[in-house]
Amino acid sequence: MTVPPPIVAPSILAADFARLAEEVRAVEDAADWLHVDVMDNHFVPNLTIGLPVVQSLRAATQIPFDVHLMIEDPRRWAPGYADAGAYNVTFHAEACDDPVALAKDLRSAGAKAGLAIDRDTAIEPYLDLLPSFDTLLIMTIKAGFGGQRFIPQLLDKVRAARRHVAAGHLELRIEVDGGIAADTIEQAAAAGADAFVAGTAVYGADDPAEAVRRLRALAERAAAGA
Repeated sequence: MTVPPPIVAPSILAADFARLAEEVRAVEDAADWLHVDVMDNHFVPNLTIGLPVVQSLRAATQIPFDVHLMIEDPRRWAPGYADAGAYNVTFHAEACDDPVALAKDLRSAGAKAGLAIDRDTAIEPYLDLLPSFDTLLIMTIKAGFGGQRFIPQLLDKVRAARRHVAAGHLELRIEVDGGIAADTIEQAAAAGADAFVAGTAVYGADDPAEAVRRLRALAERAAAGA
């Protein structure tokens, strides 16, 4: 199984919101992407940040933004994040009736397009859509809150996606989000994930940048042995 070099994306959901720019800079030299969780208190029962914060942070750092929209009506809002300079904009399959059309809109706006699959959603109905996407985000918890415990059974979706990507020779990142830490990232990498969202494991560490480097090294080791 050939997978691309791993990407580690610290989630600012676990950062100190009073010091967001400083928290971003703390991982700037170590992280590949910065994961930005946008929640609307409708699609998920939590409310976080929106487009104005992303626009402000975009001016404060050069790190690519991996925006994860946990919102209703992503067709209305997602292109705005692409216009704001997000590198990758991911929306939930459960919230969109025409994912391929929105993926085209995001690519036209200059961003990569990502499709997210929540904990209770089967992946099989979406596998044939993957050529239209750059990223597949598989939740390893229930979307909506940080700090949840990793659910290893959800890695079956990662394995299914990796098989499909390999069989179709697709250019696609398989990202996992939820409970990713030093004791779980190797399982996810061995299953075929190659992008890893880590919140508490990074921002709860004494040295966030070193935590990112350690996670990447663990993922590399597991991928090499898969």
